[in-house]
Amino acid sequence: MAPFHRVVAYAPPRTTTLGLGIAGAVFRARPELTRFDFLVCGARRGRVDTDLGAPIVVDHGPDAIASADLVLVLPGADYLVPPPERVAAALHAAHRRGAVVAAHCLGVFTLAATGLLDGHPATTHWQHAAELAARHPDIDVRPQELYVDQGSLLTGAGAAAGMDLYLHLVRREHGAATANDLARTLVVPPHRDGGQQQYISAPVAPQGDGERLGETIAWASENLHRPLPVDVLAARALMSRRSFIRHFRAATGTTPHAWLVARRLNLAEELLEITELSVQQVAERVGYSSAAVLREQFTRRRGVPPRRYRRTFGTA
Repeated sequence: MAPFHRVVAYAPPRTTTLGLGIAGAVFRARPELTRFDFLVCGARRGRVDTDLGAPIVVDHGPDAIASADLVLVLPGADYLVPPPERVAAALHAAHRRGAVVAAHCLGVFTLAATGLLDGHPATTHWQHAAELAARHPDIDVRPQELYVDQGSLLTGAGAAAGMDLYLHLVRREHGAATANDLARTLVVPPHRDGGQQQYISAPVAPQGDGERLGETIAWASENLHRPLPVDVLAARALMSRRSFIRHFRAATGTTPHAWLVARRLNLAEELLEITELSVQQVAERVGYSSAAVLREQFTRRRGVPPRRYRRTFGTA
C-alpha cells in the first residue's frame, strides 16, 4: 500500500465543524512538510450545512473520491441517516481499488451504513457504542479503544480523538518524524496507541500525588535508555507499587508497561528515520538490552523489522 497524498474528506449534511476542523488542521497544517492534496466533498457540489448552522460551500461531489488515496468520512449530526447511494458506491469503489477509508466519532455510523465495516472490529464515541452495535450487529464494536486499524479501514473514537486517528495514519504511512513534526505544530501529543482507553474517569490523581506522578512520567520520558521497572517508578513517585499502578492507569488510560513499550518504540522509529545509528545503538538508546529484543518488539508493532522500516522512512 503506497503512502497516501491525495486526501478527500466527505462532509455529510450537518457535518460537525469540530470534525472538519480536525481534518483540515492535520492535513493542511504543514503543506511544505507533508504536501498532502486535501479537499472536501459533499453528496453534491454546493452548500453543506453544519451542526452550528453556518454552512460551508464545497466545490466537489462524491466523484472526487475516485482519485483519493485516503478518504475521511467526517462526523455529521444527522448520523442515523444513511449516505446517498452515490456516496456509498464511491466509498465501496475507493476501498476496492486500495484507498484507505477512515471515520471517527459519528462518522463511523455513516461508514457502517455502507456495509464496509461488516465483519470487522470498529470503535466510535463511547457514548454511542451501544447504539452502533445495536444498529449494526455484524460489526465487532470495541467501545474502549481509541482507534481500530484494520489496514485499509480505520475507525476512531469521539470528538478530538479524530486527531489521534489522523496522526496515527500519518505516522503509519509517512513515518514518525513527519507525524511528530505535525504534532508539535498542532501542540498535541504525538502518539497515543489505539488500544488505550478513550475515556479516563479520573484524569489526575489527588493533589500532591498527581504532581509527583506527572514529574515521574516526565522523568521516565527523558530516561528511556534506563531500566524502568514499576518499583523504581513507584518509589520515585513516593507511592506503593499498587497505588502507583492505579494512579498511572487513571491518569493515562493504560498500564506503566504498555506506556513504556509505546514510548520506547516511538523513539526507536524516530531514531531509525533521522539518524544513522545501528539497530544495536538504537536498542540501547531506547532501553532494550539487544538489537534482537528491539527487533521482536518493533516487528510486532510495525509488521516489519527495523532495517526495513529505515529503508522506507529513513532520511539520514
